[in-house]
Amino acid sequence: MQVKHAHAGWQPSRLREHREAMGLTLEAAGEELRRISERHRWGLAANFQTIGRHERGESFPHVHYRRAYALLYQADDAALGFRAPKPGAPQPGDLEIPGVVDGSNFQKEATRAIQEALTRISSIGPPSDKSIRDILESRVLDAWSSRFVVKAPERKTLTLVGGYAGSGKTEFARFLSDITGWALLDKDSLTRCMAERLLVSLGGDPSDRHSPLYMNEVRPLEYRCLMETTFDNLDCGVSTVLSAPFIAELNQESWLLRLKNKCAARGVEVAVLWVRCDLESMREYLEFRAAPRDTWKLQNWEEYAATLDTEKAPSGVNITVDNRYGTAIATADRTRESLRRMMP
Repeated sequence: MQVKHAHAGWQPSRLREHREAMGLTLEAAGEELRRISERHRWGLAANFQTIGRHERGESFPHVHYRRAYALLYQADDAALGFRAPKPGAPQPGDLEIPGVVDGSNFQKEATRAIQEALTRISSIGPPSDKSIRDILESRVLDAWSSRFVVKAPERKTLTLVGGYAGSGKTEFARFLSDITGWALLDKDSLTRCMAERLLVSLGGDPSDRHSPLYMNEVRPLEYRCLMETTFDNLDCGVSTVLSAPFIAELNQESWLLRLKNKCAARGVEVAVLWVRCDLESMREYLEFRAAPRDTWKLQNWEEYAATLDTEKAPSGVNITVDNRYGTAIATADRTRESLRRMMP
């Protein structure tokens, strides 16, 4: 990967120290990283040459390599030398990853791991939001349990996961979907092809995500498609997790009220999450994924960044997920690993 920006505090030798502390050769470390990559579908080659370049500081590991290293060495970005510790930054902490547990203890240990992860990476606003978080946690745990035992159908749940581009919202939404088995709808996956073709038909740039043409003519249709598909799921009794920026929507009290009223009429609980992230991490991820729709943002980064409020969530948010420096996603990765290893 070409290093486009300086990485403050990068200490490449830390990777070698962790590898040697585990008694791994470069080849053995590569084999373990490939196994992790295969489970998470990250597509890492992880050969010994690449790992060697990372350890010598010749190439800065991209985001999926860093996630794989964090799982292999059970350490966060700062401990692995990818960045300097930042005052006030959230930390993924140490999640115990046990081995296989017997059937009688499996549900208890799995529930504890999920509860710990959700508590660690989320914060709530007004007192009324605590009941929403408690309901969401209860629904998540019920959905997890229902995948292993036969029980009465759970109450339907709609979870909105919003955030700026590159914040980690889709990864966190996928984490919730992985645990619960709820359907995942991502706005980009659902509407990108349609949006690009419509922009071309209107004489615009298919990668445009900022002009009045996109904002007035295309964006409303994207969200309409997303929400109509959502209600198709809910009407079929399928709880659903939505991943989309939701920036304008979550600041519109009338939009949220209509949504909650429609859900209440169907007996559906609603939780609204916001994934908070820092500018440095968002920019790095946009560069890594290299999507055409991000071109304007990256070419006009200072102008774009000035429009973002990374300190405060939109007014309609119930729960904030703190993913500054990738810590929430690191916790999600470790929780998945913990659950996988506990499986009888």
